[in-house]
Amino acid sequence: MLYWLLYEQLHTTVRAFNVFRYVTARAMFASLTSFFLCVLLGPWLIRKLREFQIGQHIREDGPKSHQKKAGTPTMGGLLIIVSIVMPTLLWADLGNQYVWIALMSLLAFGGIGFIDDYAKVAKKQNLGLSAKQKFGLQMIVAAIITGWLASMRGAGGYNTALNVPFLKQFQPDLLIHSLLGNPLTIAFAFIPFYLFFVFVVVGSSNAVNITDGLDGLAIGLMVISAGALTVFAYTTGNKELAEYLLLARNPRTAELTIFCASMTGASLGFLWWNSHPAAVFMGDVGSLSLGGAMGVVAVLIKQEILLIFIAGMFVIELMSVILQVGSYKTRKKRIFRMAPIHHHFEALGWQESKIIARFWIIGLVLALFALTTLKLR
Repeated sequence: MLYWLLYEQLHTTVRAFNVFRYVTARAMFASLTSFFLCVLLGPWLIRKLREFQIGQHIREDGPKSHQKKAGTPTMGGLLIIVSIVMPTLLWADLGNQYVWIALMSLLAFGGIGFIDDYAKVAKKQNLGLSAKQKFGLQMIVAAIITGWLASMRGAGGYNTALNVPFLKQFQPDLLIHSLLGNPLTIAFAFIPFYLFFVFVVVGSSNAVNITDGLDGLAIGLMVISAGALTVFAYTTGNKELAEYLLLARNPRTAELTIFCASMTGASLGFLWWNSHPAAVFMGDVGSLSLGGAMGVVAVLIKQEILLIFIAGMFVIELMSVILQVGSYKTRKKRIFRMAPIHHHFEALGWQESKIIARFWIIGLVLALFALTTLKLR
């Protein structure tokens, strides 16, 4: 909105408004807007959540030290979503479809999280949607987004080829072109792309959800991951940088820099309230929306493989659960004392603040490695 008003309408009248032509300037304004919006609205939301008695219910099989956190306001993810959506609408070019895909994915996954959180509050226990219900809703959202991307294929549109770091000649297409000629088989042509999309986006959404178990852990890691995605979104959409760094360039993805910057600012702002000891929890409405949006952005800017490092600590947390469940079902033995892995270190006697700080450090190192690959290409 402000982009349309200050640049498209007034830049010829007020020359200083030409600054809003640049993605970098608008990204900085977006990140600051989202940060201050989150910090300033935080006390009001926390007060309202307490008034409506929307408190966190702690799982009984979790660490006993967490029982004292029972009743802490949850569903703070609503604040995160508002603090991302509003700055994006203000500073991004709303004629760009990629911006709307990112926003709709944030809201859709946030909606699933809201239903889950509301069910927990209504039942007054840490049991919301079942795993099947949650996964089924995520699959539906994934189908809608992949269909949207499919409609954008063509000259200058979305490319379904997979971008593999370090192997610039190896770019397998996830679309089965031989099935496109027959109207009856067109839908089947997108099955590999859909399955890959589900793997990346639904996996990302649930990874953040699983990581959200300690005060400030998930949102602090989100600051790191969203910051790295901001850099990748900008370089992917910039002609000179994309060609120099051998990236799969799409000029339309440059506007995603605004969305990613808003996500970074909102995450940093929420960390103000979620840092140990947390005054509010993000809940599934926050973790599912942030994780889903992160995965969608990675798909849009063709950095799906590097997301393994950009969101490295989230991946480690998710894998710890998969390995634990797989080991117990096949061998009746546990690999970790408790999963996700942050609970394992709690069981070993580590202080919560030490686990959080060290996981942030690991996440930062992995994200920095992902950024170094830009030059290593």
